[in-house]
Amino acid sequence: MDKILWKPDNIQQTHFNNFIGLVNSRYNKNLISYNDLYDWSVNNIPQFWETTLDYSDIVYSGKYDRVIENMNMEPGAKWFPGLTLNFAENLLKFRDDKTAIISKIENHPARKISYQDLFIEVEKLATSLRELGVTRGDRVAGFLPNIPEAIIAMLATASIGAIWSSSSPDFGIKSVTDRFSQIQPKIIFSASSYIYNGKSFSSIEKLQEIIKQLPTIEKVIIVDYLNTRPDYAKIPNSINYKTLLSNDPGPIIFEQVPFDHPLYVLYTSGTTGLPKSIVHGTGGTLIQHKKEFLLHCDVDREDTVFYYTTCGWMMWNWLVSFLSTGTTIVLYDGSPFYPDPRAMWNLVDELGITIFGTSAKFIDACKNN
Repeated sequence: MDKILWKPDNIQQTHFNNFIGLVNSRYNKNLISYNDLYDWSVNNIPQFWETTLDYSDIVYSGKYDRVIENMNMEPGAKWFPGLTLNFAENLLKFRDDKTAIISKIENHPARKISYQDLFIEVEKLATSLRELGVTRGDRVAGFLPNIPEAIIAMLATASIGAIWSSSSPDFGIKSVTDRFSQIQPKIIFSASSYIYNGKSFSSIEKLQEIIKQLPTIEKVIIVDYLNTRPDYAKIPNSINYKTLLSNDPGPIIFEQVPFDHPLYVLYTSGTTGLPKSIVHGTGGTLIQHKKEFLLHCDVDREDTVFYYTTCGWMMWNWLVSFLSTGTTIVLYDGSPFYPDPRAMWNLVDELGITIFGTSAKFIDACKNN
């Protein structure tokens, strides 16, 4: 038998324990362990996900008379028919002074944004995107570093019922156009530059070539990043991001969409040809993430969550969803080994990170150092 290396002291106060209690009382069960719940969940799929929907406190409208249609169809199953919701509304339901985002850039002081300020900025940007003609089902692309503006742009997009897709500015031009050409974006957000390993790199030249190959783009929104003061004349139909925040918006309108309405388009790596587009639905993304945060991570509002990622990796989408729990998330832009191999571990101490996520490649690099 394997030796137990560690056991938490507060197991009775965890979300997992509370969830098992809810299942036991609702279905007259006597589940105790993780394996008990796992076995029950895979043999009682509709009941498990209905309980998860209730426990995770997802904001939605409408009613459903069954959890899933065509459960044996892979793919083709339809979840929670009759429900409508908005992803951004669920990530912006906390509107207080607690810190929502801590943004850290190489050798720059940390920037903090409260939940209230985050909501206000999304509200302003959503109003401007509607004025630019963005409507439900449109695609909006992000060619951005891992900075708050990327999250704000995504949330403003999702509030309208439009679809978000992003890539990292360190991608080559072909890598970006191979992805975005498949979704025909109406709007693209880009930063003027990005930073890595102590050096700043302009994104303007890449952006010029990218938009030449994306004829559906009607407006280019540029974030002046690291005070590089880009020449907007070089980019047709471009506008400064801050200009879109200078309006006086009315109350934000959260467009209610069906549970399976597209939210994100992500991509495979492209190692066997063109990257393959993968559509992630609104409700499915939200409920899966909430399940992981509550039952697996046991997150609460006192946590500070970090994952080393870029906007071109699905872990960015995962990290952003933590806003739905009211916790603080940490964004990092730059090399994880700048100025030295201890950089990310020093970040844990500096920012009080309680949940730390990274890749196997990073752990292996730490081992080699």
